[in-house]
Amino acid sequence: MSGAGAAKAAEIAARVEAFVRDVVVPYEKDPRCGAHGPTDELVAELRDKARAAGVLTPHILADGSHLSQRETATVLKASGLSPLGPVAVNTMAPDEGNMYLLGKVGSPEMKQRFLKPMVEGRARSAFFMTEPAGEGGAGSDPSMMQTTAVQDGNHWLINGRKTFITGARGAKVGIVMAKSTAGACMFVVELPDPAIRIDRVIDTIDSSMPGGHAMVTIDNLRVPADQMLGEDGKGFNYAQVRLSPARLSHCMRWFGAAQRANEIATAYAVRRQAFGKPLIDHEGVGFMLADNLIDLKQAELMIDWCADVLDTGVLGTTESSMAKVAVSEALYRVADRCVQVMGGTGVSGDTIVEQVFREVRAFRIYDGPTEVHKWSLAKKIKRDAAKAH
Repeated sequence: MSGAGAAKAAEIAARVEAFVRDVVVPYEKDPRCGAHGPTDELVAELRDKARAAGVLTPHILADGSHLSQRETATVLKASGLSPLGPVAVNTMAPDEGNMYLLGKVGSPEMKQRFLKPMVEGRARSAFFMTEPAGEGGAGSDPSMMQTTAVQDGNHWLINGRKTFITGARGAKVGIVMAKSTAGACMFVVELPDPAIRIDRVIDTIDSSMPGGHAMVTIDNLRVPADQMLGEDGKGFNYAQVRLSPARLSHCMRWFGAAQRANEIATAYAVRRQAFGKPLIDHEGVGFMLADNLIDLKQAELMIDWCADVLDTGVLGTTESSMAKVAVSEALYRVADRCVQVMGGTGVSGDTIVEQVFREVRAFRIYDGPTEVHKWSLAKKIKRDAAKAH
């Protein structure tokens, strides 16, 4: 990251942090923050305030250019200081990853029709990839995909079932993964569409993402041929374009959340008296907070290292897997210690610490569980060893 780039990112991040701390944090107790994420009304209200403050979609500049990954890390960590922060400033998943993908692969027409309203914060999106495990569908192994795309004249006919589709309820843009005779492919569709039926919104451990996580049936969805994203059969290639940066941006946002949880736990430990002295003076508590500082710094360095790798132009599949494992596990330890330090208050809804704990626990699953990434890394180790001999 150049000196000018670092300075620009730091300036944007400072404005984002001030907005999140001063404007967004008071909304954390708003009753419109539900079990399935903040309501669309609350999202719109927060984004109006972000737009007025000049911090909406801060990682994409006015000329349409995207900050580098290292610069994005600086900004997204600041946006994550509240669970509502990414929602408010439009850096949340899956929209941030979908905007990145459309920016890289989408046609000019797609960018105007679908990407522009997303960047402007007027449209949410959903990425339709995961399928029900009970039906043998694709999860961590996308090659198990059962959703089909059959060409019918100048249209494609799509049928299948999808699950854990974040933000499907209320989304205006969808990216649907299916398989044709040529292989995996992606389609960009306008939502809602009567052919995409939300069967239910699943109750999950996390609650920060608008629309929750839906189970969906796709029944004879007709999509014009010019709404295929990229080329037929190259869907997995495009998924990699999206997934490595998306894994890392999860790390960035939840880093901010864990940092805030640690701030809250530290303030509690300094203030709370027990057994004749502040909690911070008891080694068991002080050491937990010291371990938090170590985990946070290691996570920060891992994020920055992976961002630098992606900024060279490589896919960074291995590096993003390593970062996703290391950061998600480290932030989980941080959040867990924060709960422990705060005792009964830590498991209550009086602060966001318990929500951060829930969100980070889900993060260890989302965008590939730790074990899948380790398995992928082990396969690379075996390949490299075979080449060496």
